[in-house]
Amino acid sequence: MKIVSLLGSPRKKANSALIAEKFCAEAKKFGAQVKTFELNALSYQACQGCNVCKTKLDRCVLKDDLTEVLDSIREADILVLASPVYFWDVTAQVKGFLDRCFSFLTPNFITAPNKSRLPSGKKLLMILTQGNTDRNSFTNIFEKFDYFFRMFGFTDTRQIRAFGTNEPGMVETDQEIMELAAKTAQQFCS
Repeated sequence: MKIVSLLGSPRKKANSALIAEKFCAEAKKFGAQVKTFELNALSYQACQGCNVCKTKLDRCVLKDDLTEVLDSIREADILVLASPVYFWDVTAQVKGFLDRCFSFLTPNFITAPNKSRLPSGKKLLMILTQGNTDRNSFTNIFEKFDYFFRMFGFTDTRQIRAFGTNEPGMVETDQEIMELAAKTAQQFCS
């Protein structure tokens, strides 16, 4: 079992990262191999809209730090995508990553029954943390990502959301969230 964990917060030891770490630590107990990438520490360009991935190559033409991330996702069974909610959405780091995932789609993805170049059956865990305590706020974030990752061939997509996380490290004492992260890892890996 191979896991790629993408940390989208610009903060070190962010709440979203701590939940992802708990998930990955539990997954390792089941023999999973984990690769973690801090998106903020990488140097990468945004999608250039060049369409080379649709006309000449089966992958993104850009060569930068995101190349290894995209290649790792091709090989992974599980993707953990962790982000705080910034200004009603995921961070810019995560959005830049998502735009580069356009290369995962086939040239004729709009009409093709199989839209993705990735093997189907992958799993996604999206971790979202937010300072806002309203559980009804920002529910559309996961809906958008669920739509895209299902188009990429992911068949099991789940989310963990933590609310009222205004200070770094707050989730470490949230037993319910940490137990949910561990339980989700058990379900994904067993």
